[in-house]
Amino acid sequence: MKVEFKHIQSAHCENGVTVNLLHYYGIEQLTEPLVFGIGSGIFFIYIPFLQVNNAPAISYRSAPGTIFSRTCKALDIPLVRKKFRSPQKAEQELLECLRAGQPVGCQVGVYFLPYFPREYRFHFNAHNLVVYGKENGHYLISDPVMETTTRLTPYELERVRFAKGTFSPKGQLYYPRERKAVSREQIARAIIKGIRRTHWDMVKIPLPFMGVNGIRFTARKIRKWRGQLGLKKAGAYLAQLVRMQEEIGTGGGGFRFIYAAFLQQAYQYIPDEDFIRLSERFTQAGDNWRAAAVQAAGIYKGRLTQQSDFNHMADMLEAIADLEKQAFTELKKIANKHE
Repeated sequence: MKVEFKHIQSAHCENGVTVNLLHYYGIEQLTEPLVFGIGSGIFFIYIPFLQVNNAPAISYRSAPGTIFSRTCKALDIPLVRKKFRSPQKAEQELLECLRAGQPVGCQVGVYFLPYFPREYRFHFNAHNLVVYGKENGHYLISDPVMETTTRLTPYELERVRFAKGTFSPKGQLYYPRERKAVSREQIARAIIKGIRRTHWDMVKIPLPFMGVNGIRFTARKIRKWRGQLGLKKAGAYLAQLVRMQEEIGTGGGGFRFIYAAFLQQAYQYIPDEDFIRLSERFTQAGDNWRAAAVQAAGIYKGRLTQQSDFNHMADMLEAIADLEKQAFTELKKIANKHE
């Protein structure tokens, strides 16, 4: 029970699963950057009242599952998405898909993935992979962040599909419902739609802890952490910021680099030189996020301990917020021009 499935390694799991599944359906024009931009993957949210690994939840991307859903909807590709209460029903549905020759995307927790390096295993339940067959009692797995395909026993797969905690996957599976051709014009329209949605998410969304306002909100918090929390706890919170930025998929800095690549590839469908100009802004934003991560790591490791170090960290985030607000605002004007 196995389909001929081409494994394509990617920087980020949901981008990779989306590209892998769509390529299986013959839509081979789509690359990881195009999927990320069309699916409006960039986001920022800081949730002080939601704890993950004993620190506030921070995310640099849209909610799990949205990149796949938005990409399919933008390209008018019907999709199927299901969650389950029963592990038995979840496995039964998975087996029925595989018998029908249907590879399936699954949301899973990473803590119990046996092929993951130990240092990357923690309780994070928004990872994605593709199950494309079952052979000799093992499920065949295409995890796009791994170099090659791998295998899981039914017990191992059930354990990660029903991992407990925040963003519990509940056996979630998803896939395109039918094979469908996609034209250049459809991709061009989807690019514009993705840019407009990302502008809303990052610049116009009204809640203060989301988008560029959320980056500024986090900066204000960081200025107070040393006095309010003490060095040890403040360092742990900053370690969380770095972990979510640098170790979850491609995180904050890497996502900006992918978005810069998206704008360069968008130029192939909508030849406007401003896409190339703005791609350089997002590369700069990615560099600035990486520099901020180095500053945060210095505080966490005890090399930087003064209030001025926390203030500098906050200043760096505020500068990133200014840069990204300006870039997304200009991008929205370009999208309006080509709509």
